[in-house]
Amino acid sequence: MVDKKTELFKLKFKTLLGYAAWIFVVILLVSTIKNINRVISIRKQVNEEKQRVEKMQADNAKLQAQITEAQGSEFIEKQIRDKLGLTKAGEVVVVLPDESVVRSLAPPITVNEETLPDPNWLKWKKLFF
Repeated sequence: MVDKKTELFKLKFKTLLGYAAWIFVVILLVSTIKNINRVISIRKQVNEEKQRVEKMQADNAKLQAQITEAQGSEFIEKQIRDKLGLTKAGEVVVVLPDESVVRSLAPPITVNEETLPDPNWLKWKKLFF
């Protein structure tokens, strides 16, 4: 009788151990899937950040080009001429009015529509009637 009880206990222990093993496998599988999803989302974020960095580097290069251009004597001279209205000897400054004033002073543009001449029968009708 003791043998039957121990065998029954061993059998129940084995089935319980089998269930525990399956539960452990399922937990590991769920954990692995979560980690894979996390890795995929992190890679996506890394790619987005790389694109942001590349865009910022391009913007930075443009700004550096503008800085070097702004430090040139030609740019400074152009700004002085434009903003302060200074000229070199022998030059004349021409100041134009606002665009709205220029448009109001300009002659209106007339569009002539091309029409075909009247047909002969219409000319005869106008002549006699």
